[in-house]
Amino acid sequence: MRITILGAGPAGLYLAYLIKRRRADADVTVIEQNQADATFGFGVVFSDRALEFLRDDDPDTFAAIAPHMESWSDMTLVHRNERIVIDGIGFAAIGRLKLLQLLQQRLRSVGVEPQFGRAIGSRDELGEADLVVGADGVNSLMRRTFADEFGASVHYLSNRFAWFGTSQTYDTLTQTFRYTPIGAFNAHHYRYAPGRSTFIVEMDEATFARNFERLTDAESRALCEKVFADALGGRPLISNNSIWRQFPVVRNARWHHGRHVLIGDALHTAHFSIGSGTRLALEDAIALDKALAENADDVAAALPAFEATRRPIVDKIVAGAEASASWYANFAAHMELAPADFAMSYITRSGRVDIERLRKLSPRFVERYEREHR
Repeated sequence: MRITILGAGPAGLYLAYLIKRRRADADVTVIEQNQADATFGFGVVFSDRALEFLRDDDPDTFAAIAPHMESWSDMTLVHRNERIVIDGIGFAAIGRLKLLQLLQQRLRSVGVEPQFGRAIGSRDELGEADLVVGADGVNSLMRRTFADEFGASVHYLSNRFAWFGTSQTYDTLTQTFRYTPIGAFNAHHYRYAPGRSTFIVEMDEATFARNFERLTDAESRALCEKVFADALGGRPLISNNSIWRQFPVVRNARWHHGRHVLIGDALHTAHFSIGSGTRLALEDAIALDKALAENADDVAAALPAFEATRRPIVDKIVAGAEASASWYANFAAHMELAPADFAMSYITRSGRVDIERLRKLSPRFVERYEREHR
C-alpha cells in the first residue's frame, strides 16, 4: 500500500507513524515544505488530561512526550487587577518544536524519514498513491486543489492576535485582561518549558486599527510590553514570526474525495482559546488509522467510515470553540462585569459547563461566586 502525506505537523507525523507501525510493508511518504527544525509559535496547550487519550492505544508515544510537558490543575483570570483562581480546570503544555521533534523520532523508529524542505506547488507533483492525505494545515494545498469537492470554506474572525514568548513563567494557564486608554486587551499566557512561556496578545479590530496597524514589529512588541508590564514581570516579549493575525475558521462539508482525505487544521480549526487544536489533529490521525485497519486498508470503505465516526466528535468540539470565539469577540463588553461574574461568564462561555458541573470541578470558585451573590 502506498500512502503520501502532505505536511509534517503533528497530524501528518503521527498518522505516518501509526500506519507504518501497524503495517510495516506500507510505503509511507511524508512531505513537508519547511525544514525539520522550523516552527512558528512557542508552546501548545492541551486541555483536561493532556495526552491521556494516548495512554491506552500508544503507551510508548505517551511515555516519550509526557516527561516534557508542563502541567497544572487550576487556571487564573486577572480582571481589574484581581486574580480569580478557577480550581480544577487543568491544562498541560509543551513546546511546539519539542513536540514535533518527539513525533519525528517516533516516525524514524518505524523506518520513515520525512522529506523536509520540499515545497509542493500542485497535486500532480505528488504522483500516484493508494491514499493521499492533506495534513498541510490552514493553508492546505490539498484543500485548495479540491475546494469544490470538499465543500471547503475559510473565513476570518475579527479580533487580532499575535503569538509571542517570554522568559517569565506562570503557575497556571492565565488570562490577563486589561482596559487601557487605547483600548481593551487580553493575554493568554502559560509556561511550556522551564523558563519559557507562550504569551498571546489579543485585541479587537478597532484597537488594532487605531494603535497597531502602522507600527513596525519592534514598536508593536514594545507597546504590548507596556500594556502587560506587570504580567511580564518587566521581562521582554520574544518574537518568532509574531505577526498580527485574524483566526481562520476552516470548515469542509465533505472530508474526503476519491483517494484524498483531510485531517488536522487542513480539515477544521478550533479557536486557540479552548486548547484543543493539536489534540484534534492527533485524534484525527488515530481515527483515520483505525478506520483503515478496520476496513483492511480498503480506502474506498475506510474514508467514509473515518468521517462517519469522527465527525460527530469534531462537530461537538468545534461548536464549543465557536462559542468561545464569540465570547472573545466581545470580551471588552464582558469586562464591565465584576471579577467573579466575569469569571463565571468566561468559564461557561462554550455552553459545555454549567454551574452544577462546576460544583464538582471547581468547588472553591463556585463557593466564592455564590458567597458574593448572597
